Amino acid sequence: MFGILLAVIVFGGTMLISLAAMWWLKSTYAHYLTVGTRSGLTGAEVAERILQAANIHDVRVLQGDSYLGDHYDPMNKQLVLSPDNYNGTSISALGVAAHECGHAVQHKVAYAPLNLRMAAVHVTTFANQLVTWLPIIGIVTNTITPTVGGLLMAGGWGIIMLFNLITLPVEFDASSRAKVILGQMGFIQPGAEAAGVSKVLTAAAMTYVAAFVTSLAYMLYYLLPLLMGGRSQSEE
Repeated sequence: MFGILLAVIVFGGTMLISLAAMWWLKSTYAHYLTVGTRSGLTGAEVAERILQAANIHDVRVLQGDSYLGDHYDPMNKQLVLSPDNYNGTSISALGVAAHECGHAVQHKVAYAPLNLRMAAVHVTTFANQLVTWLPIIGIVTNTITPTVGGLLMAGGWGIIMLFNLITLPVEFDASSRAKVILGQMGFIQPGAEAAGVSKVLTAAAMTYVAAFVTSLAYMLYYLLPLLMGGRSQSEE
């Protein structure tokens, strides 16, 4: 009974945290998507100018097709902006574009957390597959003992948790770089515009914090019973 209650608390609690973070991001982003900047530049134009100023000439700025699907692809040297941010002149568009440029700058200067995250992508992808399919395989085949299953799930979530932990300094650093360079290059004016960019990027960062908290909670959910069980057996 306690195990079921704990599972409900972990699942429900982390779900609420994730939904709250996503709601904060979408509402903040949507608000500042309607607020223009005095520079009148689009997100794509700002991205191009930031990359040129940073002497980064091998990264292409492309328009994506998904809402909030903005990202920097270090393998293919592509900076992809969603349509609203690629073509838009809003505070949200410039903030997001500059943030992705921050990742390109990190790549150029070999920012250690970014390199570590890039190196961990494949093992994290495997861990995601593990925690997704292992419970199903265990239920269908009934060949995985609770102890082995718990160890594998704790290990998988532990890898995901570490990946999410590494992601935090990468994202916060990219946002810090974005805010500084937007101001230095005059794309964003001090005051309301700068405050708006800060709010958008802070809301975006909270989604990564939520992901870390979620993965940590699930790792502990599977790990602590094993540790407590092991301690009880040793005491007996």
